[in-house]
Amino acid sequence: MAAKSFLSDMLQRIANAGPFLSSKAAMTPDHLIPLCKELVGDKGEASGLKNALKILEIYEAASEEERHSFFVKVAEEFGVDHDALAKAVSQWEPGDHAAARELYFAAEPKSQELIRRLNRVPGSTARLVNMRADLLSYVKAEPELKSLDHDFQHLFSAWFNRGFLEIERIDWSTSAEILEKIIAYEAVHRIHGWDDLRQRVADPDRRLFAFFHPAMPTDPLIFVEVALTREIPKSIASILEQEREHIEPGAANAAIFYSISNCQVGLRGISFGNFLIKQVVAELQKEFPALHTFVTLSPVPGFRRWVKSAIENEDPLLKPEERAVLEQLGDDELPADDFVQRLAARYLVNARSKKGTAYDPVANFHLGNGALLHKVHANADHSERGRSISWGVMVNYLYDENKIEEHHQAYATDGTVAASSEVKSLANAKVKLAPVAAAKAATPPKAETA
Repeated sequence: MAAKSFLSDMLQRIANAGPFLSSKAAMTPDHLIPLCKELVGDKGEASGLKNALKILEIYEAASEEERHSFFVKVAEEFGVDHDALAKAVSQWEPGDHAAARELYFAAEPKSQELIRRLNRVPGSTARLVNMRADLLSYVKAEPELKSLDHDFQHLFSAWFNRGFLEIERIDWSTSAEILEKIIAYEAVHRIHGWDDLRQRVADPDRRLFAFFHPAMPTDPLIFVEVALTREIPKSIASILEQEREHIEPGAANAAIFYSISNCQVGLRGISFGNFLIKQVVAELQKEFPALHTFVTLSPVPGFRRWVKSAIENEDPLLKPEERAVLEQLGDDELPADDFVQRLAARYLVNARSKKGTAYDPVANFHLGNGALLHKVHANADHSERGRSISWGVMVNYLYDENKIEEHHQAYATDGTVAASSEVKSLANAKVKLAPVAAAKAATPPKAETA
């Protein structure tokens, strides 16, 4: 570790050296592309480090409009060398492995080498992750930038390979810098200050595990919050409320993954989830060998969005009489529990995205990781967010060690959703058109309003 720190310090001093850094006025976005071209063609290590650092500093000081212009120019000017590619193609013949490799390297866009060279500066990996987060904000509206995003994603998939990631338990002794980031990054159930965080990381029947990368040692990539319980919970209140019953962790019968948060927008599309869950299971079983039930309590973020689309597009999964009931709902009204539970089960088992995967992103994540759709609970999340995305519906996904690979393979191969007999029965049952619940949303539990 000391040798690594010494090397990083030395490289940083080299990068910071140079007369051009004495004048901040010279550092303008107009110099970005010329500097990038110089960096890609530079054979000198020291001058390359200086140019890479200067590019990163200019970019970070640039306006949103200037950053956008930078991405457009990189996409246009740092593509494939078509002459070199044509030459490599002409020299390739079936069975010629050396020529095939030359063809592979010739097909690589210059933008990938640019990103690699920028990453030579100590501490630049996190800066490049932030750069890709900026790029992603433009890609949806400008498809021509997708190829540049693919370059980032291709390289990040290698740099953030699971073999480089380190799992760490977060507790009350963890540095304040990391704990503050856990509060900020929590994406499922907001952490309401330090007292709320203390319950999640310091209570004996709670655990929080995070993954880190050596290049970003104080910035978690993804983390999972775990509750050790006697039974599988039906609502998030039993986990988050301040006045809940505490148990000795050794008395737990189940480990509940109740929140999984991806921390870095710039790493979207880089999969850590399956590895994270398997590692957490391994860590928990190491501490509690008798623990064998591992299940989530998950939100259903696509549910109300799908209902809206199903109403507008007359989706056959939504029957006309059900559509009529839903259209009568007021802003502060919830569907009857039985109604919404059955409709949610049907949605989770049958609704598909354009890619043929589960429409619901959380369902797709867990089903893709080999989980089984175990139970669907109505009125399980009283928070404003829970009501707005799913009328308060939450789901248990069960991770059965003996069935994970089988479920994963079936889902990956033909989109088969592994579901319990109870969920299948709910999904196939006719939704009862009982009077709409019409009840005002329940008062959120303390943990959601503190």
